[in-house]
Amino acid sequence: MPLKLYKRGKIWHYAGTVAGDRLRGSTKTAQKPEAEKIANEVERRKLERHRHGISATLTFAQAAFEYRRQERFLDRTPKYLELVEDHWRNTLVKEITGGTVRRAALTILPSGSGAYRNRAVLVPTQAVINYCAALDMCHYLKVKRFEEKTARKVPATWDWVQAFMAHASPHLGALACFMFCTGARISEAISIRWRDVDLTSSKATITMGKLGGVQRIAHLPPELVAALANIPSNRNDDDQVFPYSSYRACAQPWDVAIRRAGIQRLTAHCCRHGFATSLLHAGIDPITVAKLGGWKDAAQLFKTYGHPMDDETLTNVLTATPVTQVKKRKQN
Repeated sequence: MPLKLYKRGKIWHYAGTVAGDRLRGSTKTAQKPEAEKIANEVERRKLERHRHGISATLTFAQAAFEYRRQERFLDRTPKYLELVEDHWRNTLVKEITGGTVRRAALTILPSGSGAYRNRAVLVPTQAVINYCAALDMCHYLKVKRFEEKTARKVPATWDWVQAFMAHASPHLGALACFMFCTGARISEAISIRWRDVDLTSSKATITMGKLGGVQRIAHLPPELVAALANIPSNRNDDDQVFPYSSYRACAQPWDVAIRRAGIQRLTAHCCRHGFATSLLHAGIDPITVAKLGGWKDAAQLFKTYGHPMDDETLTNVLTATPVTQVKKRKQN
């Protein structure tokens, strides 16, 4: 029986049986011609799905709903997902191709960089569709990434962190020290509560949001323990160790401390960067560094955070001759 229209107040609704299923719903309009179009579209999609399977009528909104049902997203919204949901809405997934995704990125972020378009549009759109593809709801989607211009990132050094701490408030200085000594991301660091920190055993439990909430235990060097101990706080278990709501909240005092110290302007992430680079230069293997800092794999760590050392005399080690940097360390 085809769908029939009826009124509830001023709004038209539809009801009927299509392909053996009872359908009811609101057209959300008081205009009958528009309501007829909506009811006909509902009926058409139902029949198409009945004949060709769910992939024929799966919309991006439905696919995103399935994607959000994952356990890791029960208490948080995946970053940038709402942005692409607003764009695709009820677009059929089968109509979304690599080319349409790239065009969507240009439309949504007309002045965005290649890296931003990849991160904010291509990645979340592809993640939603390929998640549903793994459930046999649609076909997998491949999208060619936009070219990314990679600027040379400058890692923080221990000397830089010490100078910063000397001109920052106790909790801001400790934040920089915490990121440098544990490799924590800024979002992970400001999420730390005092219950996660054990100064006696020199350990902290860090929840890695970027890796789905996996936890790791980080060692706290003596200098970091001292910095944390000097933070004015009642240290209630539920209190934040670093009282900032987000990175933006600490950005202004961060820049002020840098100007006071007269040091190079580096972002908070440069402290995590410095953790990786300093350990790699100290001879710690990439697999161990990745584990200590919470990177997914050593390849990503090495590609992003591996920096060449500037001393050309390092090749002296081939003949067991001391290198310049080693001599400098001994003199100091």
